[in-house]
Amino acid sequence: MKSEDTPFEGGPMDGRVLPVLLGITGHPPKTYRIPVPDPHGGPPTVLVYRRVPRKQGRGAGLTQRWKYEYDPEGRQERHLNWPWSKPDTRPNATPPGKPQDPDE
Repeated sequence: MKSEDTPFEGGPMDGRVLPVLLGITGHPPKTYRIPVPDPHGGPPTVLVYRRVPRKQGRGAGLTQRWKYEYDPEGRQERHLNWPWSKPDTRPNATPPGKPQDPDE
């Protein structure tokens, strides 16, 4: 597998550069979660970093470079909402585009 040295900004990992595995598209993951164990044996704290484009000088070329920025709120990822996966909230509703059965 390929990896890329990716810088981290903000939070406890500020200024560090870690090798991050690349996906099949050649990009690192959109979020990078780092579990930090609790010294007193409690549940681990999870540091969340989000992938953002890295600013480059002239001659940036075609390759996109990335860096990770600290997300102190640790927001959940945005999930795609496909229109066909939404449940119908109306009782006995006919799906749009289908005519009512005249025999009913």
